[in-house]
Amino acid sequence: MDGRKENERGEITLLGNNHTQYPTDYQPEVLETFPNKHPENDYFVRFNCPEFTSLCPITGQPDFATIYISYIPADRMVESKSLKLYLFSFRNHGDFHEDCVNIIMKDLIRLMQPKYIEVFGKFLPRGGISIYPYCNYGAPGTKWEKLAWERLAGQWSSADAYQ
Repeated sequence: MDGRKENERGEITLLGNNHTQYPTDYQPEVLETFPNKHPENDYFVRFNCPEFTSLCPITGQPDFATIYISYIPADRMVESKSLKLYLFSFRNHGDFHEDCVNIIMKDLIRLMQPKYIEVFGKFLPRGGISIYPYCNYGAPGTKWEKLAWERLAGQWSSADAYQ
């Protein structure tokens, strides 16, 4: 499968659907894509999800975060309502913070094969500690692979990373 979920006419299926079914557990298959009308251009698409929730896999306690997703699309783009439902599907899913951001990134890579993507989780404190996991990816053998390393290496050298 090439990561696209479309109906018979090649259209996205969730946008405009007034009978939205909210997933009760992790569901990457809810993600949908549409064609990038400007694949020759390099530009960022950014999403902020300030109400992300998952569960601690040990205690079952809820963890709350803002998830930031930024990517440079290639041929396909993620449809925002499907992304919202996908992120919502973590609500009853038990994984550590670091796992959540890496799973999100890997699912989006499989879905749309972007030129570049990064996912940052700003998790609220539990037990007196905040965790801010960051991961990224650049298409191998491209300038984006180099950018991924530069941004990863520079991410934690900046005081801004801790705010």
